[in-house]
Amino acid sequence: MELSFLTGTPLFRGLTEEETAAALKELGAYTRRYEKDEQILHPGEPAAYMGLVLSGSVHIESCDVWGGRSLLGRAGPGELFAETYACLPDQPMLVGAAAAERSEILFLSGRRLLNGGPVLIRNLLQISMRKNLGLSRRIFHTAPKTIRGRLLSYLSEQARLNGSDQFTIPFDRRQLADYLGVDRSALSAALSHLRAEGVLSCERSRFTLHVPQEELEGFPER
Repeated sequence: MELSFLTGTPLFRGLTEEETAAALKELGAYTRRYEKDEQILHPGEPAAYMGLVLSGSVHIESCDVWGGRSLLGRAGPGELFAETYACLPDQPMLVGAAAAERSEILFLSGRRLLNGGPVLIRNLLQISMRKNLGLSRRIFHTAPKTIRGRLLSYLSEQARLNGSDQFTIPFDRRQLADYLGVDRSALSAALSHLRAEGVLSCERSRFTLHVPQEELEGFPER
C-alpha cells in the first residue's frame, strides 16, 4: 500500500504522507484481497468499516430475497464504499458489495473517522455529496419508460462527463442492463436498433455517438 497513492484519493486529499500514515493507525486500517464475484459486504449485516479500493473494482448491489440482484453503482481505485453504514454501525446494510474483479480493499473504521481531524471529515462529507448526485443520476436514467430512452439518457451523460462523443463505460452488457433496470436481451436489441439508425457504434464497453449530444438528449424514445 503506497502512501503516495492514498494522498491522491478523495478521502486523504490534503494530508501529507506522514499525516496519512498516522491517520491509518488511528483508523484501525487493514487490507484484504478478494477474487472476482467474491462477496465483501452482505445486506442485512452492519458494517463498522468502510472500504477504499486499492486495486480492482467493487459493485454495489441491491439483493432481493429470491436472489435477484440490481447493480446500483461501482467503486474503482481510490474510491470509497459503505461509508454511510460504517458511520452508522447500528444500521443493517440495505445493499451488498462484491468484487467485480480481483481486488484489494483497505478497510477503515467509520467510528474512528468521525472522531478524526477536520480534513478527513470534510473530505468524507464531499464524497457523500458526490454519491448522492450519482444516485440522483441513476434515478434520471431509469425514469424513461422505454429501454431506448434509458440508454439515450445514460449515454448522453457519459458523453458529457467525458467531454467527448467517444468514451468507455464502466459496465459490460449485463451490468449495464442491471444498472438501467432492464432485460439484457432487450437492451442488446435496443442497441442494435440504435446502431442500425446510425445513432451510435459500439464495441464491448467502448461507444461512439454519431448524433450531436444536444440532439441525442431530445432524440425520440419510441
